[in-house]
Amino acid sequence: MTDHGGPIDLQALADQLIAEARTASAGRAARTLPHPVDGLRQTVIAVRRGAELGEHESPGAASLQVLRGRVRLLAADRTVDVCAAQITPIPDRRHSLAADEDSVVLLSVAVPFRAPEPD
Repeated sequence: MTDHGGPIDLQALADQLIAEARTASAGRAARTLPHPVDGLRQTVIAVRRGAELGEHESPGAASLQVLRGRVRLLAADRTVDVCAAQITPIPDRRHSLAADEDSVVLLSVAVPFRAPEPD
């Protein structure tokens, strides 16, 4: 990985995070990517097979792209299966994520604009 503004090797980062997820008690590991762009937050998340991100609130306008593996996005009574090279919007309600195999996803969230703090 490089500093702000440079390219990020997602394959190398995915390898690193899945190795961490396999030994982590929660079965997951994540890194938020550095971005010089206001309004966008992207996080690479590795989830070990059988592990999950428990139910949580929607981050707002967001999408989930599977870089490696296969996951299930569960929201209310709807389940969306997503595999490598697929992308799906995140439902605007409580949801969870379960990994059917060792998986790495890219979570992209539109962050509301915040005015700078006055001096």
